[in-house]
Amino acid sequence: MTKRVSSVVSAPVARLAVGLAVLASALPPAVAAAAEAAPPAGRDPAVVSDWMRTAADTIAVEVDGTPPDRAFWEAYAATAVYNAVTGIEGRFAPYRWRERGPRHASSAAAAAAAAHRLLTHYFPHSAAGLDTALKDTLAKIPDGRAEREGVAFGRRAADHVVELRANDGRNAPVSFDRPPVPGVWRPTPPAFAPFSNAWLGRMRPLLLRSPAMFRPGPPPALGSARYVRDLDEVRVFGARNSTRRTPAQTDTARFFTELDIPGALGDHAARHRLDIASTARLYAAVHTTQADAIIAAWDAKLRYGNWRPITAIHRADEDGDPTTSPDRGWEPLLTTPAHPDYLSGHATTAGALTGTMTRLLGTDRIDLTVHSTRGGTTRHYDYAKPYDRDAIDARVFAGIHTRTADVVGNRVGHRIADWALDRYFRPLRGH
Repeated sequence: MTKRVSSVVSAPVARLAVGLAVLASALPPAVAAAAEAAPPAGRDPAVVSDWMRTAADTIAVEVDGTPPDRAFWEAYAATAVYNAVTGIEGRFAPYRWRERGPRHASSAAAAAAAAHRLLTHYFPHSAAGLDTALKDTLAKIPDGRAEREGVAFGRRAADHVVELRANDGRNAPVSFDRPPVPGVWRPTPPAFAPFSNAWLGRMRPLLLRSPAMFRPGPPPALGSARYVRDLDEVRVFGARNSTRRTPAQTDTARFFTELDIPGALGDHAARHRLDIASTARLYAAVHTTQADAIIAAWDAKLRYGNWRPITAIHRADEDGDPTTSPDRGWEPLLTTPAHPDYLSGHATTAGALTGTMTRLLGTDRIDLTVHSTRGGTTRHYDYAKPYDRDAIDARVFAGIHTRTADVVGNRVGHRIADWALDRYFRPLRGH
């Protein structure tokens, strides 16, 4: 489990009515400095990180699927929390909402109530645990009008997101029925499962105007120089028994399988002492752009439907290039997911992540510590470019994507982030 760094604040100190200035005069200098820096309990940014962790854990249990299937649920939770917080704090433009909360309401109580309301609506089987988590959060916030009004406003924020996302295409019947001619995707070993969650490519985006808004041009044609070059690279470096792939490259392939992005964002927010509004904005901006990146990637998968490297290598005698030959015993390092090669979902969401953080921070120094929940290791990235590079390389070294699918996907993710941050989560005038 990722170690999350939270703000240094004790609940008893936060609740004292005497005020931090008076308290500091009676405390040792180091303790007084910590007390002065600590936010009041009613505005503690750690509540946002804690509830986004609760959301991620709840979704992981409730949603039977892969990370792409779970990403938009995290985006729903993040936007509900963001609207609850910014509706009270101001500072940033709410997400598709014009409501303002009571000026003196607790934004921390609103954040917790919004996440709780949204999660219990979609996942009622987890209600008991979520109820306990809400009680634990509210126990740290002084009782009274500010808490009550915060809770009420948070629930309104969650209800608004639920209303916004009604009939958005979740689990709609979308099929991929193109004939399996050379170059076209078909189920891959070992499970030979059908196209996984094709509906993601037709889902209504959270930010973009349509799934196809940033659809790229087609992948390299069969037999083209780029196609042959891409396939040869995967064949050599992505094979399960590759002698060319280094141990470090193998580690990179295994690392970028399933990442704890909520934990990474919480750690970043705590170390940089972001306030509650900026913390909520970080989660909402990253999760919504990543969700739309998945939708855009699946749109391309449905549109172009090109086969995976394992199929292309096994059936290289069908690609129209006399210089390529099939290797029917070739296996990738990692199991190939059940959907087409182009675009790579991981590379597209990586571009959305780094692009969003770069825009929010005003620098490419993202300072991000990320834990791989499946790989079991943790990496720190000072800058965006190395993160993008590793995310692109990882799927090639894993043997499951061509480099073009990764590079183009990453570029699309950045374009989504740039477009979205020009229009959403912007500072309000005067802030």
